[in-house]
Amino acid sequence: MTNQDFAKSYRANAQQILKEAESLFENKAWHLVVRRSQECVELLLKALLREAGIEVPKLHDVGSLLLSHSDRFPNLPIERLVAISRRLRQEREISFYGDDLTQTPPDKLYDQQDAEQALRDTRFAYSTLRSQT
Repeated sequence: MTNQDFAKSYRANAQQILKEAESLFENKAWHLVVRRSQECVELLLKALLREAGIEVPKLHDVGSLLLSHSDRFPNLPIERLVAISRRLRQEREISFYGDDLTQTPPDKLYDQQDAEQALRDTRFAYSTLRSQT
C-alpha cells in the first residue's frame, strides 16, 4: 500500500467514525462521543501527513509532527488543528476506561457540553481536512 492508499483509507474511516460520534451524541453517550472524536481527528491528521509523504509514527497525537512540517501546509490552521488533537488526545483513555484514581467510570466523567465541544472541534477538523488531497 502507498501513502496515498493509507490516506484514502484513513479519510474513509474518519468519515465513518464521525458518523458514529454523531449517533452516539443522539444516544447521549457523551464519553464515547469524546473517544470517537479523538479517533476521527487522529486519522484525519495522519491522512494529511501521509499524503505529504511524511512518515507517520504510531502515536495518537501527531500534532508536534504537524507543527514541525507546518511549512508544507501553508493554507491550513495548523495551530488550531494541533490544539484540537492535543486536547482530545488527553481524553483518549479516560473517556474509554474511566478514572481509576477517583474510581469514576467514563460515563460519569463527561456531559453534553463536553460532547458538543468534541464534536464541534471534530467537525471543524473534518471540514478543513476532508478536501486536502
